[in-house]
Amino acid sequence: MVDGDRPVRRQQPGLLRASAPAGRVLIGGTGYSQDLRPICDDARFNGTLLSYHHYAFFYGDNTEAGWRDHFETRLGNCASRAILTEYGAAMDTGLNYNDPNSSSNEVRHIRAVTAEMREHNMGSTYWPGIGGKLHDIGYDGYSMFALQGSGTNLSLSVRNDSGLERIRYGWGDGEDDGSGNGGTFTEVVNRGSGKCLDVQDGSTANGAGIIQWDCWGGSNQRWELQDAGSGFYRIVSQASGRCLDVDGASTANGAKAIQWACNSGANQQWELRSVGGGHVEIVARHSGKCLDVLDGSTANGAEVIQWECVGAANQQWSV
Repeated sequence: MVDGDRPVRRQQPGLLRASAPAGRVLIGGTGYSQDLRPICDDARFNGTLLSYHHYAFFYGDNTEAGWRDHFETRLGNCASRAILTEYGAAMDTGLNYNDPNSSSNEVRHIRAVTAEMREHNMGSTYWPGIGGKLHDIGYDGYSMFALQGSGTNLSLSVRNDSGLERIRYGWGDGEDDGSGNGGTFTEVVNRGSGKCLDVQDGSTANGAGIIQWDCWGGSNQRWELQDAGSGFYRIVSQASGRCLDVDGASTANGAKAIQWACNSGANQQWELRSVGGGHVEIVARHSGKCLDVLDGSTANGAEVIQWECVGAANQQWSV
């Protein structure tokens, strides 16, 4: 083809511009980027990156193992070049994405996809982080973050902490402790009694009391520290996925420690304040009071409360 006196080279369909380094080109799989095999096997695209989309709603129901097989099949032999540029599930319905025994298809799907990401060291983009399609609820139920405020006074809150934790697991954060959960869990041991911070009766319900009990390795005695920003942590039960919480956000001495669905409340955020010797005070952000074993008891079943920090051994913990 000629433009005036200048010959113009027409790009052939399906071929790359010679000036574009292949390793900086991202090409979608077939369909809605659902299958990488035809693109990966095409020699014209050797060395390019490949964009992969995988959603449960594309395909229906499956087991976690079944989803992993499904993901692997469409990935083909292309994992080293693949980026999971879209995946997601409901983050506004209270699902526990750390539950390996969940009956939810969305939980099984996200757990499978993140396990595959981690195994293959794949990069990914969760869809959507914020925004997305409004639908009839005014926001995208898959969105990981909710936006609050107006003008320049804006803030974000996490819609589902277990979902975010599982996605971070897919990126290589945390460890798999054998339970199927994606975090790193630890015992929290009281200095005064030598007993463990424990969710009473192993309950998974909102409002369950927090007590101390002989350490025995149960998941209701194992906790994950999740960074809440500004030097504070959420302390999350392995057994329930719920957060250590001061009942009713009370600021009073003697208010009970309970577990509750994780949210952005300051009564679920704790500072670990070193007191030396490998021990810390666990201080509630909203009240400035310390996590405390009631009356300095050394008995199994003693309640855990908040109390003004006084430097006593029943307010000191090893994590």
